[in-house]
Amino acid sequence: MKFNTKTIHGGQEHDPAYGAVMPPIYQTSTYAQSTPGGHKGYEYSRTHNPTRNALENAFASIENGNYGLAFGSGLAAIDAVIKLLKPGDEVISTNDLYGGSYRLFTKIFEGFGLKFHFIGMQNASNIESYINDNTKLIWVETPTNPMMNIIDIKAVSNIAKKHDVLLAVDNTFATPYLQVPLDLGADIVMHSATKYLGGHSDVVMGALIVKDKDLADRLYFIQNASGAVCGPQDSFLVLRGIKTLHVRMQRHCENGRAVAEFLVSHPNIEKVYWPGFEDHPNHDIAKEQMTDFGGMISFIPSGGDYEKAIKIVEKMKVFTLAESLGGVESLSGHPASMTHASIPKEEREKSGVVDSLIRLSVGIEDKDDLIADLKQAIG
Repeated sequence: MKFNTKTIHGGQEHDPAYGAVMPPIYQTSTYAQSTPGGHKGYEYSRTHNPTRNALENAFASIENGNYGLAFGSGLAAIDAVIKLLKPGDEVISTNDLYGGSYRLFTKIFEGFGLKFHFIGMQNASNIESYINDNTKLIWVETPTNPMMNIIDIKAVSNIAKKHDVLLAVDNTFATPYLQVPLDLGADIVMHSATKYLGGHSDVVMGALIVKDKDLADRLYFIQNASGAVCGPQDSFLVLRGIKTLHVRMQRHCENGRAVAEFLVSHPNIEKVYWPGFEDHPNHDIAKEQMTDFGGMISFIPSGGDYEKAIKIVEKMKVFTLAESLGGVESLSGHPASMTHASIPKEEREKSGVVDSLIRLSVGIEDKDDLIADLKQAIG
């Protein structure tokens, strides 16, 4: 089954009760039993819920995995992965990642005896010198948030397998429409399903997808024991979002290219970060592991400083200044004061997240309106 068909039918069955085409919303916390332990596969909705299970099957299908897990947020999904580890274990992560991930790693899990190394991974060989007997996990974002750095998943996977280390890939920016990390050797794929998978800025959710049964069983145990699951209504919304993922991503990519080309030709723009440009670092790797380059773009205005960046995002009309990304509507953000504010300024700037950086999530509106909005905002 090809991807465009899997988004609609993958892992899905018509409801056995009445043949409903869309899985019903099972808005229930518990299920009747004929005798203790005598039930129809469901006993308590923290553990299993038919609507959530339908979504988890869809997650697995679109990422070419065997097992999917849905969580109450993307950070809850990351939290479950880190709970695979124990005090003394070490994690190697990219130095350019979502601020919430950095906060979770440093402010929560470092306090429980885990050690994190934040390094540049554009050259995968950099990872080798940080691996030791305590290394248990490599955490990758590609494209990274917000610098759009490209990391070679296959090369990192070869290193991880050589040292018997788990590899997890945050695939939120690319989505499985553009990139399938499990096919490139990753062990775990993570999504903030709040973003492109949901696609309509109306739900908060996280996802994990794996192929290995033992790893899935460990994660299912953590999901149930820790309880950070999503509800059936949210499950229904994301399942509905997935059904249009392929057509939305096609437009996100088309508009993203048009906006990136406008920005790079603008006399008042100093730098544009978008992996579709031939001079973007690791563009050749992006071409190899991605089918297109997405709708996420970051840029720096000429002679940019904090005040100039703030004025530009405040003047936008079609682009909405807001946290998050991946919705049908275009959003703008100022990473240094919004999504990445939890990262110390010195650390932010080492990876390029300067005060003048603006991040765009290009939506599916008419591209001419988006360009006109940027034109009037930039001046």
